[in-house]
Amino acid sequence: LGLPYPLGATPDPRGINFALAAPHASRVELCLFDANGHSEQQRLPLPTYTDGVWHGRFPGAAAGLVYGYRVHGPWAPHEGQRFNPAKVLLDPYAREIVGRYDGSDLFLGHLPGDPSQRDTRDNAAVALKARVAADLGVSTVARPRVAAAERVVYELHVRGQTRRHPGVAPELQGTYAGLAEPAVLDHLQQLGVTTLSLLPVQHRADEERLLKMGLSNYWGYTTIGWFAPEARYWSGRAGTTPASEFRAMADAIHARGMALVIDVVYNHSAETDEFGPTLSMRGIDNALYYHLRPDDRARYENWTGCGNCLNFAEPRVVQLATDSLRHWVTELGVDGFRFDLATVLARREGGDFDPRAPFLAAVAQDPVLSRALLIAEPWDIGAGGYRVGEFPPGWLEWNDRFRDTQRSFWLRHG
Repeated sequence: LGLPYPLGATPDPRGINFALAAPHASRVELCLFDANGHSEQQRLPLPTYTDGVWHGRFPGAAAGLVYGYRVHGPWAPHEGQRFNPAKVLLDPYAREIVGRYDGSDLFLGHLPGDPSQRDTRDNAAVALKARVAADLGVSTVARPRVAAAERVVYELHVRGQTRRHPGVAPELQGTYAGLAEPAVLDHLQQLGVTTLSLLPVQHRADEERLLKMGLSNYWGYTTIGWFAPEARYWSGRAGTTPASEFRAMADAIHARGMALVIDVVYNHSAETDEFGPTLSMRGIDNALYYHLRPDDRARYENWTGCGNCLNFAEPRVVQLATDSLRHWVTELGVDGFRFDLATVLARREGGDFDPRAPFLAAVAQDPVLSRALLIAEPWDIGAGGYRVGEFPPGWLEWNDRFRDTQRSFWLRHG
């Protein structure tokens, strides 16, 4: 029957345990696919429901299995429910993601042109899926402890930093492996950098509008997989995965005595607004994962300007964020995080900011995360969203007033 914890797909000597939080669902089916994720091979109902979690064990299965979910329940957008078993859904706990969202309307949970009706077209062939990943093991490279007074942060884009670097082999340019190359790290060390801060590297799905223009969200602020390194920055070298290559990059950075911070986006997801695609949480349990407008639960609060906001007043959302953050620290080698639009993470059910909000409290007491470098972008676009200086002890903040004052001085008086 499996166990309700941990969430996600967890391999062990007996098989793989699958667990998905979907308390409002009436039934959940585990869908198994071929290695490329193109052909659905089997559907298995998750047999047990415990405290809002559907779970089951697949005996004899091992890492490498590709899977998704079909989640059953009512279609009632104005009540916040958007279940549609015709759409295969990505596990929010996926550690490796197969496929890429292309912006087609086959990803919509609703009928194109009529958001009140459920779309019954099956999207199994193109849906995003998860591949069960084996643990990487414990790194043998010691992590540096950079004193606050010596912290020199250098923000960079993995692809942009290395895409045309003459000291990086062409096949490694634009990749995690490329960033780990001595020619790149030598230069950063010579500049006096002690902490690298990477623009978003969690797996993303670009917005439909950009895709239809032949563009992508280069900066990466459209996350759909909070456990999975972005596969577009993987070199594809034999014997590696996006996760193993990312960890090798982190080890190379640590070996230089530098710390590694990543920019993370937990304030919203790539599913955008009520007209956006159903990729994962919208179809798993929309009313659980998102802040819905109290006057019309078919619509989303939009304190991010990106169409939706994750609901950090819900314990399962706090768990998703903290579980994934611990994964990046313990498994992938990250030393800290810069939280995009961090005010959203501290908004309660009614939308009010609270420095003692559940997420901030959970991080403060966590034995792993409380020791990580925590940097807030302390604002969002909602009412009362500007909160510079109001995050709790243990947090650093991007201070736009200091930044603008310094920039003005150098531009006018330098």
